Amino acid sequence: MFDKTARAEIFRARLQQAMARSGLTPGALARASGVDRSTLGQLLADSGARLPNGHTLAEIAHELRVSSDWLLGLAGAPQTASDVLEGSMTIAERSRTPLDENVFGWWQEAAGSKIRYVPTGLPDPMKTDAVLEHEFDHAGGKTPSQAIVDARQKLAYARLPETDLEICMSVQTLLSFVRGVDVWEGLAAPARAAQQQQMASILDELYPTLRLYLFDARRIYSAPYTVFGSRRAALYVGQMFFVFNTTQHVRALSGHFDRLVREAVVQADAAAAWLREQDA
Repeated sequence: MFDKTARAEIFRARLQQAMARSGLTPGALARASGVDRSTLGQLLADSGARLPNGHTLAEIAHELRVSSDWLLGLAGAPQTASDVLEGSMTIAERSRTPLDENVFGWWQEAAGSKIRYVPTGLPDPMKTDAVLEHEFDHAGGKTPSQAIVDARQKLAYARLPETDLEICMSVQTLLSFVRGVDVWEGLAAPARAAQQQQMASILDELYPTLRLYLFDARRIYSAPYTVFGSRRAALYVGQMFFVFNTTQHVRALSGHFDRLVREAVVQADAAAAWLREQDA
């Protein structure tokens, strides 16, 4: 528990910090907030245990775009609750253009940073045309030809020298593909074999700047999502993405990805060989 003097010291320090960040002088803040200048001067004075009344506190916090609780040392983040909710997540619809502009824009934005990717099925940059035609033949939104353009663009991005791309997916997803079950039912065995070969070849070509880890879905679960460097993460939920922009959320999803890597049953340096060994 803080006594009033300690609380006042925290308030003064945070008030000065918020004013410095906003660029407001004491006079400018007094005019903008409607708080008497002498009152503000007393609150800023480096002595005593003076704290503002509720009305004064609310006006100052509003003008400085911080929360009253943060000014008083009752919260760790300066944002108001509405700012946190508004800034932490947005919803982005999936594009119907030949290239998914939302996703590829985020990939380009993260150029030079690590991209960490849990795909919905097979990784888009590695898919063959035959697999894309099978997957998108009856899908709403993208046509097979649009999906092919998308995948080729992502593969070209993966081949850039500055790219650092990690992919985690379950062993069970790949085994379902190899056996032609679930969403890949009806895809001919030669097409599936060609897809295995293409994935293995790309992994050989691009390792270590592109790394594939395989985890056991019986031990750990993950929804499909992508972390774009340190600034953004997108959780895929169908025809839209939940996009997280705060450091806290990006770190949490990065931490989950770290766990997937730690618990992988097939490490990145062995993924290409593992793919070649699987038989339908």
